[in-house]
Amino acid sequence: MADRDSLVGPDSSGHGGLESRSLILHLAGVRKSYNLGTPIETEILHGIDLTLARGEFAALIGPSGSGKSTLLHILGLLERPTGGSLEVAGQDIATLDDARLTELRGRTLGFIFQFHHLLPGFSAIENVMMPTLIDRGRVDAEMRARALWLLDRVGLKDAADKRPSALSGGMQQRVAIARSLAMNPPLILADEPTGNLDTHTADDIFALMRDFNKDEGTAFLIVTHDPRLAGRCDRRIEMLDGYAHPAEQLFVLATNN
Repeated sequence: MADRDSLVGPDSSGHGGLESRSLILHLAGVRKSYNLGTPIETEILHGIDLTLARGEFAALIGPSGSGKSTLLHILGLLERPTGGSLEVAGQDIATLDDARLTELRGRTLGFIFQFHHLLPGFSAIENVMMPTLIDRGRVDAEMRARALWLLDRVGLKDAADKRPSALSGGMQQRVAIARSLAMNPPLILADEPTGNLDTHTADDIFALMRDFNKDEGTAFLIVTHDPRLAGRCDRRIEMLDGYAHPAEQLFVLATNN
């Protein structure tokens, strides 16, 4: 098991010992089990202790089958843990019903996927506005202004009225980044955001995420198999056999073995 303190990020002063108000994620003993058709449930996550500070830029790495996807589903409030506790932006999710959980997800989390999942029948700016439209049920000038500003930030202001089919893969992923920030969430969960891109485009996408992290204070947790990109994050967390470890600790263990 990893030392619990080593999975805690720095506070605003650059030291450990985070106070809860500075955390965007706080997991304590999180477990997840599934019934896979046998009398005994199979446990996938084995007591995850983990925190992520507001404004932090961290990578989540690990081999296939290590529990990354399960953990990401729980952090994205798409599933509830079987055991332990999870606080998102100071909210204990165990105290929230499904409706309030959905509201917390919409206002606190943004998502970037390996495949952009843009709606093909809508323009770039309409795709960026979609999360806000779903939340508010209408389009207004403020929404459109923010969407246009986000597209400008990702270098696509002139492509605002183009549909996804008229954009390259890298441009589509830029739109997806802008969409994830439409509600100005404090945390972005990015699942292999550069996994479908060439190295040059992947570097550009990574730089964009880093810019938003530095300029807007948005926290990022990035799932990636790219060691180059993971190495450029502030902190690396590795999933292995359902446990979370600091990546540096695993390197030391492997070296000593």
